[in-house]
Amino acid sequence: MDTSAEKTPVRLAIVGLGKIARDQHLPAIAATPGFTVAAVASRNAALDGVPHFPTIEALLEGAPDVEAVALCTPPQVRRAQAAAALAAGKHVLLEKPPGATVGELAPLAAAATASGRTLFATWHSRFAAAVEPARAFLAEHAVRSVTITWKEDVRVWHPGQGWIWEPGGLGVFDPGINALSILTRILPRPVFLTAAELSFPANRQAPIAADLNFTDEAGTPIRAEFDFRQTGPQSWDIRVVTDDGVLTLSHGGARLDHDGRSLVDGTDAEYTGIYRHFAGLIARGASDVDALPLSLVADAFLLGRRRSVEPFED
Repeated sequence: MDTSAEKTPVRLAIVGLGKIARDQHLPAIAATPGFTVAAVASRNAALDGVPHFPTIEALLEGAPDVEAVALCTPPQVRRAQAAAALAAGKHVLLEKPPGATVGELAPLAAAATASGRTLFATWHSRFAAAVEPARAFLAEHAVRSVTITWKEDVRVWHPGQGWIWEPGGLGVFDPGINALSILTRILPRPVFLTAAELSFPANRQAPIAADLNFTDEAGTPIRAEFDFRQTGPQSWDIRVVTDDGVLTLSHGGARLDHDGRSLVDGTDAEYTGIYRHFAGLIARGASDVDALPLSLVADAFLLGRRRSVEPFED
């Protein structure tokens, strides 16, 4: 049983006080026993009543009583920040994606083990309400096909975030990797990419849309469509045809239907789930670093045919 709520709260620092930290991390931390926000490191933002530092290096030097850090910065800089935090004896939570490359994660995991600290590479969509019920259902039924539709408006969800269009920023795979994190959690067999087409705006270094084909050892057809140009209703849906009807995860994994009958209609509690899991990992002296969703994205860049589309202006 996790008794983290009965212990002295872990003194946690937020590194990168941007939109995701304010919208998701801070409310989740406030709602999760076991943590208290003890400091913030951010170049452009501060939090009232909390010690502020411009960089993680200044934070590690000036706030030695901080026990853990949550890295909410762009993925291109997280490896160096995580390495510095682990070297300073801190537990580390990585926002998704956990880094800009797959190769940087193994050395970080080894450093966490060597230092006796926790490294948690989060996949927040795996904590959506419908994910575990869907996994349990699919463990008992044959999967015939999977269709993923993950389409959203980048101007709504990532306004002015130029880093997302740079190398390592992932472009449309920043939300699309959420779908892949769910897919790799709920299916009973490993999946692998067979083909991809990536649409790059003429003025950007990362794709704005992607069409992907996967399969598994049984030859199950799995198709995914990601698009950053969706206006109006947003689509975060996974449709699984099984030997016992159609299972549909919608609203990013918050809802689950079986042949049109509602099984789960959950609320947005993904980030509280993340912090509960982080507290449990720290209490057990364990780490959780799953690189598979990021590996599938890397495979898409390896196999993907590049298609040039009209320039994108934010």
